[in-house]
Amino acid sequence: MLYALLCYNDEDVVWAWDKAQEAEVMGRLAVVRARLAKAGKLGPSLRLLPTTAATTFRKSDPPLVIDGPFAETKEQLLGIYIIDVADLDEALAVAKDLGDANPGGAYEIRPLALYNEGSRDAVAKGAVTA
Repeated sequence: MLYALLCYNDEDVVWAWDKAQEAEVMGRLAVVRARLAKAGKLGPSLRLLPTTAATTFRKSDPPLVIDGPFAETKEQLLGIYIIDVADLDEALAVAKDLGDANPGGAYEIRPLALYNEGSRDAVAKGAVTA
């Protein structure tokens, strides 16, 4: 089953890390990603740029385009992992491993439904891993 692990954290804290802190966290996360990739369970993993780089499109009449995120929150969506695991328990175990590697924040675990079933094959073959 495919799951999205949505990674939330305080972007002011994360983007303030110095190069050594960044390298340490990314190194720990790379260990988890490598283990998942070797097991054939890792799809795309993406890191989002800060919300200051975001643009929001509001479907109003007329449509409105504004700078920044849609809402003010304490934690922002900073990244996404797509994993292919047996069930929610295994997805929770992956989220725990990622959480152990990454200080602070939270992981939202959400099952995915594919619009394009062929994309599952691309994930399984590693064609869309990042």
